[in-house]
Amino acid sequence: MMQANADPAPAPAVSERKIITLLGLIQFVNIMDFMIVMPLGPDFAKALGIPNAHLGLIGGSYMAASALSGLVCAFFLDRFDRRKAMGYALIGLIFGTLLGGFATGLVSLVAARVIAGMFAGPAGALTLSIIADVVPIERRGRAMGAVMGSFAAASVIGVPAGLELARIGGWNAPFFATAALGTLVAAGAIYVMPSMNAHKTARVGPRVGFGQALRRPEVLISLTATFVAMSANFSIIPNLSAYWQFNIGYPRERLGMLYLVGGAVSFATMRISGKLVDRFGSTIVATFGTALYVSTIFVGFIQPVLWLPVMAVFVTFMVTGTFRMIPMQTLSSRVPEPAERARFMSAVTFVQSMAAAAGAFVGAKLLTELPGGKLEGMDRLSALAAGFALVLPLLLWQVELRVRRKERAAKDAAAQVAPA
Repeated sequence: MMQANADPAPAPAVSERKIITLLGLIQFVNIMDFMIVMPLGPDFAKALGIPNAHLGLIGGSYMAASALSGLVCAFFLDRFDRRKAMGYALIGLIFGTLLGGFATGLVSLVAARVIAGMFAGPAGALTLSIIADVVPIERRGRAMGAVMGSFAAASVIGVPAGLELARIGGWNAPFFATAALGTLVAAGAIYVMPSMNAHKTARVGPRVGFGQALRRPEVLISLTATFVAMSANFSIIPNLSAYWQFNIGYPRERLGMLYLVGGAVSFATMRISGKLVDRFGSTIVATFGTALYVSTIFVGFIQPVLWLPVMAVFVTFMVTGTFRMIPMQTLSSRVPEPAERARFMSAVTFVQSMAAAAGAFVGAKLLTELPGGKLEGMDRLSALAAGFALVLPLLLWQVELRVRRKERAAKDAAAQVAPA
């Protein structure tokens, strides 16, 4: 009898460390493609005649497209070699990013972001699936922390560099640079990463349809937790750059340093949070992150404490993401069986993207641009985000209880059939 949730072994030709490094680079490009739009929003809003209050629509369209592709791919992505599927996803992402640099207005920019989002969803799902395929459970929190550290790396390196490129070469220069970098990483994924087909034969008993898998309580609760966390985050994130500049008066030329410091601190705390998850479990770490998130939202946006430095508020906001997202992603990787993992991660990508799109669209609906670019309604929007965030620890607690019960049952079953 095969142990439930057993992990298929990776191809031996490439070490686990090399695969994790390559996945980190893939995730860096994927996140960079999305992140660069947010701090640059006021720049291309001015160049293309887009109102600041509508910037959420651009990010929302990207995430909605990512959600749709994640939903479609959830039903067939596990049928393919992970390497080939990743190669196609990266090529499409690069093409969409390149088109963004040629946008001439809101419609063409949204169209380009839709194309990029359609391929970003499968790329993200495959990244998480490969981690779960390659890395055993006892080291998975650290591996997730290392790969998801690409978010911080994108902030430390990519966003400041993109802001400077935009200042020197125009708002579209970061799109071209990201596409060029993505081409190099795609080549690495195609020619360095080994073929990965073990998931297609890793089954426990009869094959379960994905629709049936979605009815399992731990699956539904895990996806709900993902929606809660992402919608809370992305109701605020697309509007940060405009809020800092026009509501608080933070200088545009110092935005690069803001993201540099915030990303550097987040990078360090991602490593720490991954180790804490391995030691204490996802629920405890996520509870701490949620308390810190709500506190930061309150003093930064709901009842702004104006004497607090913008740098301190932004860095703390970035850190709260690591102490909520790493526990959630690590716990999610333990929910599916190996043969349904890519489909499950595609469903996770769908929910993440839909939640982010919903948050961005709600932000665009609740915010109003005043003369001079100032955003009105940030306090109401932030209070809504804080309310959603408070539900996360309770949901993760329920998932963790069920996953641990399932893993104990699998170990007991394996022990009963083991040879004496």
